Amino acid sequence: MYIFQLLDLKKGFSLPLWVAGAARSALKKLVGLPFENYELIKIPDDTNKRKIEIHSVGLIKSDSHALGITFAKSGLDLDITQNLEIWTIASLEPISLNNFVQKNPIHIIAGSGVGIYENTSEICISDFAKKLLYENLLEIIPEGFYLNLEIIFPNGEFLAQRTSNKSFGIVDGLSIIGTSAETYSSASPDQLEDAKTNLAKLIKNDFKGKVVFVIGENGLNLAQTHNINLPIIKVGNWIGPLLVDAAIKNVKTAILFGYHGKLIKLAGGIFHTHNHLADGRIEILVYLAVKEKLPLEIIVKLSNLNNIEDALLILERFNKLVANNLFQKLANLIEKRSSSYIKRYVKTDMEIAVILFDRKRKIRWSGTNGKDYISYF
Repeated sequence: MYIFQLLDLKKGFSLPLWVAGAARSALKKLVGLPFENYELIKIPDDTNKRKIEIHSVGLIKSDSHALGITFAKSGLDLDITQNLEIWTIASLEPISLNNFVQKNPIHIIAGSGVGIYENTSEICISDFAKKLLYENLLEIIPEGFYLNLEIIFPNGEFLAQRTSNKSFGIVDGLSIIGTSAETYSSASPDQLEDAKTNLAKLIKNDFKGKVVFVIGENGLNLAQTHNINLPIIKVGNWIGPLLVDAAIKNVKTAILFGYHGKLIKLAGGIFHTHNHLADGRIEILVYLAVKEKLPLEIIVKLSNLNNIEDALLILERFNKLVANNLFQKLANLIEKRSSSYIKRYVKTDMEIAVILFDRKRKIRWSGTNGKDYISYF
């Protein structure tokens, strides 16, 4: 499985680096090392370190714990984590034979304002973020001890209300799902150029004609949990122009894998999907509901909602079969509208296949073409 991520002009550092910086500073304080107002953070598979500013650090709870504080600087104006206050509380415990964490020397705890998965109560943190913590903390942990690391975002629960976290079953705060050291703007035109470059590189590497375009971090994270024997490219909001470029490069099949609340925009002819440019998701669903001749009462309820997941819940309470059929039609419409969009710009027979997942990260629907590939997931 090959995975290509879109790169953009570097703006700042991703949330996992700031968490790692605060955690490293706290742990150093706990073991008696002097405080510095920055930490040099090592990146897995990268020889260059990143300099992370630390606001303050101190011992608490009768000096048995240490608190490190920093403020994230993503450099992105519209990023929810820009200037986010981060606390990390470090404490050490001796390893015992009966302790489950003996094989796991760092116990990461979701504190106040940090997102957890609703179904499991586990912290929502990416593999990249975990590797980053291990890379920068293991060498400092004294032999015979393991580290309890509590991560706190004091304003996280409030800020999470402005995200789509709940739509993915993430509650109580912000997730830590960055997958790279630097941050990149998902709406920048440079992102499209990088996407084209990555696609061109992919085609040179024994390409079989099929590619999976995953939408956003959650799409990539979910795709990575499956052994998909197809190349994967994580895309941002330039979906339409990237599909056209794929057709020009003679890609045979482009599989769009994403959250229903994002890809629904394509069904309405919106092919740059950044929320600050266009929305229309509820309006598109209402159009489908009218076309399927759903009761007026249901249509009115749908029209007053703010997100697609709430709409799905209303539809399923009304009739699960009807709800499933409506979202199946949505997947088909995304395939159809995407194909029509591409053919406005280039003569092609490239196939568009759509696979959608819901807020619980469960793969639910596929278009007519997508059903041939849903078994891959």
